[in-house]
Amino acid sequence: MRAIGYRQPAQLEDPHYLEDITLPDPTPGPHDLLVLVEAIALNPVDRKVRARELPEAGGWRVLGWDAVGRVEALGREVEGFSVGDRVWYAGALNRPGCNAERHCVDARLAALAPRSLGPADAAALPLTTITAWELLFDRLMIPQGPEAGAGESLLVVGAAGGVGSVLLQLARQLTGFTLMGTASRPQSAAWTSQCGAHHVINHRQPLRPQLEALGLPFVDRVISLTHTGDHFEQLVDVLAPQGALALIDDPEPAAINVLALKRKSLSLHWELMFTRSLYGTADMAQQGQLLARVAELVDQGKVFSTARQQLGPITAANVAAGHRLLASDASIGKLVLAGWPIA
Repeated sequence: MRAIGYRQPAQLEDPHYLEDITLPDPTPGPHDLLVLVEAIALNPVDRKVRARELPEAGGWRVLGWDAVGRVEALGREVEGFSVGDRVWYAGALNRPGCNAERHCVDARLAALAPRSLGPADAAALPLTTITAWELLFDRLMIPQGPEAGAGESLLVVGAAGGVGSVLLQLARQLTGFTLMGTASRPQSAAWTSQCGAHHVINHRQPLRPQLEALGLPFVDRVISLTHTGDHFEQLVDVLAPQGALALIDDPEPAAINVLALKRKSLSLHWELMFTRSLYGTADMAQQGQLLARVAELVDQGKVFSTARQQLGPITAANVAAGHRLLASDASIGKLVLAGWPIA
């Protein structure tokens, strides 16, 4: 099968940063779906893994944790899927990635893809949807419903990126919070509003005066999606007593003074959507279940795709170009690729 991989350390501009390769077709395990991959999306985790992980000598590392495709075969213990189903999923960090023509994924992590979206638009959503859902409903333990968070406020830092784009939609549809998103450019501010923020403020300017201008001396919860270390002191300042801060990025330890949380009895929550698959947790199937629920929301017109740019077919050159766009730290929504070059 065709795939995209790497063997050696390389910088983004290196011609061997990623290579088009041929690998044996994978064999599904008892819980797996074997999927013919139709479309993929790119995420910051792709670049992080490329920078820190090398395969065993002589082997290849294949990246990719967002896929849509058709089921070709089922493991013997799989239930609820059939050959020919179109599925979507984000997969597992400790298995080969989906930048390959055929890919095995644990069926508990997958769901039927939305019927109303093509493969490219659907591929934009799984990883960020899981991350956003787990932040809201698992880490911050927000109940669902129009009364959940009514009269309370949620601030999302870095709201125009992949996770923020879907998190705002889910929070707007499934909770009653007043939603603030941060963005620093006109186009990212407009996108943040389109995704569901009631108010948009600029994270390059002091946060408190902007919130006070909205009549909000404090916010009840904060979800920080990027540059948390740069904003940490301000986030502690604007959080209400007994509030909560959740994050997904990797700030330097020195930038996170956890003792600063004590005076207000603030709680700190970290989210990694790969935790369930990495540890094979008893509730791993919740990721497939939440993707099924969001597929319903998409087909009902309540959640839309966050795909903002399609980079062409799935090739090493196109994936590497996408990684360079991610490195610019200015991308809005998601980057997607669809189809394989004609052999």
